[in-house]
Amino acid sequence: MIHSHSWLVAAGCQFLSLWVLMQGSLRVFMTEWLVPCRIGRLIIGQNGILSTPAVSCIIRKIKAAGGIILTASHCPGGPAGEFGVKFNVANGGPAPDVVSDKIYQISKTIEEYAICPDLRIDLSRLGRQEFDLENKFKPFRVEIVDPVDIYLNLLRTIFDFNAIKSLLTGPGQLKIRVDAMHGVMGPYVRKVLCDELGAPANSAINCVPLEDFGGQHPDPNLTYATTLLEAMKGGEYGFGAAFDADGDRYMILGQNGFFVSPSDSLAIIAANLSCIPYFRQMGVRGFGRSMPTSTALDRVAKSMKVPVYETPAGWRFFSNLMDSGRCSLCGEESFGTGSDHLREKDGLWAVLVWLSILAARKQSVEEIVRDHWAKFGRHYYCRFDYEGLEPKATYYIMRDLEALVTDKSFIGQQFAVGNHVYSVAKTDCFEYVDPVDGTVTKKQGFVFVALIYTHMDQKHHHSNIKEEEMGEKVKGKTHSVPRGSTNRLQPNTGQGLGVLFVKCPNALGAGVVGSRLRSAFWGGRDKTLETVSSPGSPPYSLHSPFMEEEPGSGKQAVLSPLIAIALKISQIHERTGRRGPTVIT
Repeated sequence: MIHSHSWLVAAGCQFLSLWVLMQGSLRVFMTEWLVPCRIGRLIIGQNGILSTPAVSCIIRKIKAAGGIILTASHCPGGPAGEFGVKFNVANGGPAPDVVSDKIYQISKTIEEYAICPDLRIDLSRLGRQEFDLENKFKPFRVEIVDPVDIYLNLLRTIFDFNAIKSLLTGPGQLKIRVDAMHGVMGPYVRKVLCDELGAPANSAINCVPLEDFGGQHPDPNLTYATTLLEAMKGGEYGFGAAFDADGDRYMILGQNGFFVSPSDSLAIIAANLSCIPYFRQMGVRGFGRSMPTSTALDRVAKSMKVPVYETPAGWRFFSNLMDSGRCSLCGEESFGTGSDHLREKDGLWAVLVWLSILAARKQSVEEIVRDHWAKFGRHYYCRFDYEGLEPKATYYIMRDLEALVTDKSFIGQQFAVGNHVYSVAKTDCFEYVDPVDGTVTKKQGFVFVALIYTHMDQKHHHSNIKEEEMGEKVKGKTHSVPRGSTNRLQPNTGQGLGVLFVKCPNALGAGVVGSRLRSAFWGGRDKTLETVSSPGSPPYSLHSPFMEEEPGSGKQAVLSPLIAIALKISQIHERTGRRGPTVIT
């Protein structure tokens, strides 16, 4: 926090209109370290609490130079938890790499810093407060604003509130359950969904912001949002949502706990933007998705004849696309979705989009998802997060994976799982070239795509298969097949599966002490098969035609062969001592 001055210099700020925005649930508030930094005006959310989307909203509304956000996103809080500081630039979005790099360089030159420990600001009282301090600006001004009201006014310009209110209050009203997870979103949920849109007060749970989030991990997924999941499984509620600590991530559940994956949610929102007045007026120019996100969005974009931009993980990469008018909707695999109404992902906005779709289509969450699969094909997606790993172990795993996927001999290598053989068709070390300014971002993850063949001589190969321990939740059988043995194989309508390995930095968003390794797995199916050629074999489809699921079959059952292969080649469990991932999405 002593580096706040370097942030402002790096961003080219004039120190006249800066934000100090406290997010999450009062992790820490330290006005005293900002006052001496030649800042003449602070605008702070009432009680020191703002959501990340509200920060972006207010920065843009008053044309502030930037915003300083005290948040650790979806990470645990409290004295033993995590604390983070984030800087958003004048467009309301996260600082781009060029600014972050400059911040770091300037921070290394700091020789001293000043604080103002005796300053007392009443954060509960709306309005302006002035102080006579020994700094450049006299008086020093602090303005306390109601961020919920400002953000609500923006939402009114985007959505048809009457349609949503009829859904929640009219005949046959939809019963909803929304979990704020004791983060910042409690006041927003109550004000918008309950007071404004008429949902019963008991629709919203865990709405009191707490420093330690009630001892829970405020991450909206099936591992941590179990209170909501159990409530939805009972069948009483038709729609459920959970938010992370700062309100930019969300999870959607349907009746009986039907889970909507982040990748599917993004694609379904894209396919139904006509339900939102904002997009009927503004139009749709293009879509953006993070590289680990499935290609479900791409199918929608193709049908709408708009481009898709594949970016590294991190919302800052979307800001340039939206500022240049290339992108209307963006999303990522980690439960973040947003549009060009702001420059941040926006959890409550996404929930209101879903409620608008439900109101317009008069279907359940599950019916909408299954209709989408029937029209665009289903893209199975699964993500494994290994949290709290020793940084050295993660480094060596990623180093060895890079050597593997960049070795040309890896192309064509075959693995047998059950009675199928998977051949590596493509590998890639992902890098991104920004279409706006040409900035190149390298080494964002390692990808390989495997294509499936049906084994003709099952008996012969089953004798060579070794069972591998794949963790408590995933087991499979895998072994390498000698190259050049394709004469014993035939294409199996070309089921194509892919895997991505990403090392997440030990920084804001890591969620735990240590480093995190993420593996993403995907496979798709479509009515119209796209074919590519493979040496020594007939054409096969890059997309898997999983048209009907067997009872009890889910994404992990479909993707388990690829999971088995990925765990085998990476040796994650053997090299870390883990028996399975921390979180499965």
